Amino acid sequence: MKRNILILTLLLSGHCLGHAQQIISGTVTDGRHPIAGANVFVKGTTDGCLTDSLGHFSFSTLKADSAQLMVTCIGYDNAERNWQKGQGPLAIRLYERTTTIDEVVVTGSTFQFGQANGVKQMGALDVVLDGGSCGDIVAALQSLPGTQKVGEDGKLYVRGGSSEECQTYINGMHVLQPYSTTAPNSPSRGRFSPFLFKGITFSLGGYDAEYGQALSSVLPMETTDASVSDKLGVSASLIDWNIGGTKTTRQGCWSMNATYMDLGMYKRLFPDRWNWHKPYRQLSFETQWKAQPTPSSVWKSYLGFDRTTLSLDTDGRLLDLEENNLYLNSVTKGSAKGHITWFAGLAGGMVWQDISDALLHGDRYRHRTGELHVKTKASKTLSAWMKGTIGTESFFRYQWLDYRLHDRLHNSKSYLLPALFAMTQYKLFRGCSAEASLRAEYSSLSHRWTLLPRLLLNYNPSRHWLLSLSAGSYTQEPADTIIVRSLAPSQSSLAHHYIAGLQYSRGNTLVRMEAYYKRYSRLPLLCQGLYTADGRGMSRGFDLFIDDWSLMPNLNTMFSYSYNDSRRRYLDYLTEQQPQYVSRHNLRLALKYGIGILSIGLTESFASGRKSEGRTTPYYNSLDASVTCLASKRVIVYASLSNLFGRQNIYGYHGGKPITNGSDRFLYIGIFVSLKSNKAYDIANF
Repeated sequence: MKRNILILTLLLSGHCLGHAQQIISGTVTDGRHPIAGANVFVKGTTDGCLTDSLGHFSFSTLKADSAQLMVTCIGYDNAERNWQKGQGPLAIRLYERTTTIDEVVVTGSTFQFGQANGVKQMGALDVVLDGGSCGDIVAALQSLPGTQKVGEDGKLYVRGGSSEECQTYINGMHVLQPYSTTAPNSPSRGRFSPFLFKGITFSLGGYDAEYGQALSSVLPMETTDASVSDKLGVSASLIDWNIGGTKTTRQGCWSMNATYMDLGMYKRLFPDRWNWHKPYRQLSFETQWKAQPTPSSVWKSYLGFDRTTLSLDTDGRLLDLEENNLYLNSVTKGSAKGHITWFAGLAGGMVWQDISDALLHGDRYRHRTGELHVKTKASKTLSAWMKGTIGTESFFRYQWLDYRLHDRLHNSKSYLLPALFAMTQYKLFRGCSAEASLRAEYSSLSHRWTLLPRLLLNYNPSRHWLLSLSAGSYTQEPADTIIVRSLAPSQSSLAHHYIAGLQYSRGNTLVRMEAYYKRYSRLPLLCQGLYTADGRGMSRGFDLFIDDWSLMPNLNTMFSYSYNDSRRRYLDYLTEQQPQYVSRHNLRLALKYGIGILSIGLTESFASGRKSEGRTTPYYNSLDASVTCLASKRVIVYASLSNLFGRQNIYGYHGGKPITNGSDRFLYIGIFVSLKSNKAYDIANF
């Protein structure tokens, strides 16, 4: 947990180190008018800022005597300027350019955070700088429109889709199990530290043909590049302890991180509703290798393993859980002559789960699942107006289930999912671009090919407005537990997305509005104890998102609202109805403010009631807060408290009893120390 919490210091560092820095200021124009939203930064550093509505910029840097500035803005040529200590405000002019197809990014229903093409954009990990995330990527993304608040498991539910319909990718490769294991009715967290990533792309729908086996949404994340300096950091709190670091060499850099989490002490200080026999414990280890074999290529490899155990009394039985989770990711990419870029990747995941008294006293449930993912692709710029991409990938999956009570239910199955995909980007005319793509997937379970066409369109009538339209077909295989209980050879579920969006951006204000409609078919439906592919459903709604920095200095305000109307007949639903995890209205307001050595976050979340067992739950409400203090350049103290007012939120009903969390509040206090760095946030060991 604490590895993820460290990211909250990223914003703070920009406010509290100013006393040792020089101030660089000036104005960016096009020769006649100021340019708002231009990115001005010192090359080779993260020191910089965006220009305001009048084109002004001002930021501090550790550069003592001189610096080289880079100025970038969409629609203009990049500019470089030299700065000298004692120099007055700079006057920088940008020249408008004609965008080529290489610079076009077709974005339909997508949020992007972090860096792209080496240019600093929206703070790389500002996405988790709010009071409700506790540094967890998954929790932070739930502040975006289109997501549902499902507090009993904490996973991503997007626009009426279940959590299984949102798939995670790291460096373009699939992650078999992206969530940590928790006790029943306790929110899980993302398995990966935000420090791993330089960029996060969260697509709520309408994504291109490169991504398959994702029915509702995808979460692609790009890991950081090779470090240029050694790092070493440690941290400690009531619940976990961590050590990690990076060692650089001529060939590249090697990183490692080890964490031990034990909730025993915390549960003794702050007892919850559960009767723990053995507290939640997790031991995890991660290592990375990053290198640049040639000037035009990059190689990244990652290996992560964690082991989780817990035991508690529940419903008259002693639930005992053990889980081991292994993930490997290795990719290489580069460029070649003729405006060609290439990519090759290999990823593998294995999960071993063993649960005693899983459902009834005396039973035992064992589950083994594995996946091997292989992908290659190549892109070529054909002209200033067109770019093409072709690729191939294959998923090999294996699952084994064993359940024993009075009898033994045993099943194992393996299957192959090869796919081909092709995409073409067009610049239709000035300000208008499109991407047409086609994906062909084969399933060895159903022995059939499926063609999945997709289309995305962007139109920029001016620098401040963006209109996007997208439509496409998406497919996904059922979960392991459904495949082994299927009446006939399993068929993949199918969804059709239709999305229209409008975005306005001016100065420090961003407003996005989107409407969507999704139609589902071939969903798994339980009939007389076995599953068929006769389920169906639909989901429609609209989202509103506002991100603003203009109300007052150092204050960021983020507001999101989502309306969703979903109906399904699938799983054990007797009629077409609203899924149990869906709230029709979701609203969130997040404030982040930096003052001196402190960074403060407040988040208010609201969701309307959910349908469960023929009843509607009370509305969900939670006010969360966090405070970060940079005690020195190398020491950070962090504290957070969820659900300040202690409201007991009810997420549903089971056997007439309300489903709640084990505790209404969660308090975290931690200290983080950098042992080999001159900045506290460089505790980030990756």
